[in-house]
Amino acid sequence: MSNVLIINAHHHYPFSEGRLNGALVQMADELITAKGHTTRVVNIDNEWDVARELENHQWADVVLLQSPVNWMGVPWTFKKYMDEVYTAGMGGQLCNGDGRHADAPKKNYGAGGTLNGKKYMLSLTFNAPEESFNDENEYLFQGKSVDDLFFPMHMNFRFFGMEPLKTFACYDVMKNADVESDFSRFSAHIEETF
Repeated sequence: MSNVLIINAHHHYPFSEGRLNGALVQMADELITAKGHTTRVVNIDNEWDVARELENHQWADVVLLQSPVNWMGVPWTFKKYMDEVYTAGMGGQLCNGDGRHADAPKKNYGAGGTLNGKKYMLSLTFNAPEESFNDENEYLFQGKSVDDLFFPMHMNFRFFGMEPLKTFACYDVMKNADVESDFSRFSAHIEETF
């Protein structure tokens, strides 16, 4: 069985209280532990400690990032978490610097990860409808996928040597939410992934 770190990256706003992301975190925690895995849950809006978060990443076999998509990325509070925790981990806890060496200073940027063999999963909630992705005729994403949009986040985890699991997404959650369908799909995704 594996150790799973679940990060709830939601940041509370009056118009977005975080109930959906919170429910998905709770579902993930319950479903994953029912399968015999051990979990730890971190809520970004609560207090957290850099040393403890570095230990959480070293402990985890899988990091599940549950996040709303705010302005095409993660909330600023999770970016702050990354800036503080991930930067502190560059001394070997998460990576050995940026992976380059003095004998080849222009090669292998990003290849210094120390979390090799560990995995991560993105679970995202979008205001955008699913149909706005993977369609060249759609205005904003111009045929790009969810994983294209989240390429920088994938690269952050790759920087640590981690491998991706299949991304999960809920779409159109502000205007045309179908929470029961999302929960059913999420449950199936967790069952298949873990």
